[in-house]
Amino acid sequence: MESRFTTLLCIFLLLILPLMGVFMRLAEGKIHISDDLDDVIDDEEDDDWKEWGKKKTPSDDEFDPPKLDFDTMSLSQIQEEMMRKQFGPAFGFVKLRLGSHRTPDMVSEIAMQWTRVLKTGALDVKFMGVDVNTVMFTMQRGQDTIELKEYILNQPEAYEIKIGDQAFRRPGDPPLDDLVEKLRREENKNNEDDDTGKSKDEL
Repeated sequence: MESRFTTLLCIFLLLILPLMGVFMRLAEGKIHISDDLDDVIDDEEDDDWKEWGKKKTPSDDEFDPPKLDFDTMSLSQIQEEMMRKQFGPAFGFVKLRLGSHRTPDMVSEIAMQWTRVLKTGALDVKFMGVDVNTVMFTMQRGQDTIELKEYILNQPEAYEIKIGDQAFRRPGDPPLDDLVEKLRREENKNNEDDDTGKSKDEL
């Protein structure tokens, strides 16, 4: 039994000793990698690797001015064509439907929901609640405003989207100022009717 143990120990030491020699040479510093890398050719970095992480700027070939006859186009067609060719960031406001009671938390929830949905559609838009009737948005790529406009006008909570000086509504919806004035007149009429009913009761 002892002879077998001795034999196994000898075999183990014979296998381990060469590895120990390599580790000793590494510890002594005999294997040295030079810091002089002038003769090393690094051809692994291609152009895509060098551009990785940098913000892309619109190049001249991306800008393709429209070959359109503006004399025959309506103002809305010209504005839509200009929106399609807009580069750079854009911002604007979404007016929510009037007449619904909302809290600031509800408006924040709507803004978060719209941000998440548009992010899944590869539109980098951030919405923020301003007040209980208004949501502000910012977007990095101005050429995506048409898709944004279409999405917002399909949302039941939205009444109007304003991008720059342009306001967009669903077809047939009156301008927001007209709607506010109409609601104010109805409210005043209701208040007058209440006052008239009270005075009759007092008589």
